Amino acid sequence: MSVREATRPVAASAAELLAGATSREPLQHTDGKSAVPMDRVVIDGTRYVTKELSTRLDWISRATGDYGCRALGCWRDGIYDALPACIDAAVVAVAHDATTGTTTLLMHDVGEWLVPEGDDVVSLEQHRRFLDHMAQVHATFWGRTDLPVLTPMTTRYSTLTPLTSQIEGELGYGSGVPSILPACWDALDAAAPEAARAARRLAADPWPLVSALTATPQTFVHGDWKMGNLGSHPDGRTILLDWQWPGVGPACLDLMWYLAINAARLPESKEAAIDAYRESLESHGVATTDWFDRQLALATLGAFVQLGWNKAGDDAELSWWAGQVPAIAATLS
Repeated sequence: MSVREATRPVAASAAELLAGATSREPLQHTDGKSAVPMDRVVIDGTRYVTKELSTRLDWISRATGDYGCRALGCWRDGIYDALPACIDAAVVAVAHDATTGTTTLLMHDVGEWLVPEGDDVVSLEQHRRFLDHMAQVHATFWGRTDLPVLTPMTTRYSTLTPLTSQIEGELGYGSGVPSILPACWDALDAAAPEAARAARRLAADPWPLVSALTATPQTFVHGDWKMGNLGSHPDGRTILLDWQWPGVGPACLDLMWYLAINAARLPESKEAAIDAYRESLESHGVATTDWFDRQLALATLGAFVQLGWNKAGDDAELSWWAGQVPAIAATLS
């Protein structure tokens, strides 16, 4: 069945969605980078969390052109329903106010099972489970042609750049991640000039990278497997929150983003993690012989375009990425 045949109802406003709430209070989550409004609410004695998404409210929506709200699309088009049983997206209801362009998600309150905030290394067991469940997501959607694109691939590689900082500043928003991007990119220029040049070139013109990646097998990706979005239920299911970057894409995009953004928290080497993910993908029915190495290399380059600016302060971490990037980038020309 097409995911688009599994349409879910959408409330017309947050007021309609939360009509039965008996309490509502703001929720702070320091690992969140979009700074969107979140509340903890109680409805019929059950705790939930709400999250509001709109180009009026968060820089990720603005910078990625998310005017239709991708999280809403995942709900309406049945993506959450199509996820394998090992994944809990936690969303139970959604409202969209067409007047304000604001989408409100109502989610189970899973806070007690999320990965704790900070930089502590996670257990090998939990980390390997995340990789296996990531592979299960990718295997579930492998080869399907009915999937919504949602996040254009070019957007993934042109968002976390100084241009976003400039635009946000001109719009009157001067804080958060966009405000630090210019200085971080400058630091990358100084620390790894050759890799930085390749990253800047592809951030300005991502088409060579995107074309090469789309020539490899595609699936459906979440786009932001960072620890701040992850958790584990007592029964072993993985909690996967914050669906602001989902869409059709190469499986290794999720893998390399995970390794890049969670570098300080990984309990094993990147090479070991890559091998574990590949083994899981094979075990869930996806043959990797003909395409994996090429896609992995391109996704490594892509992850550096996305997050290399955040590596300049860690010599060993930067060396791992920068040592590969120029050679991979050269294959695109």
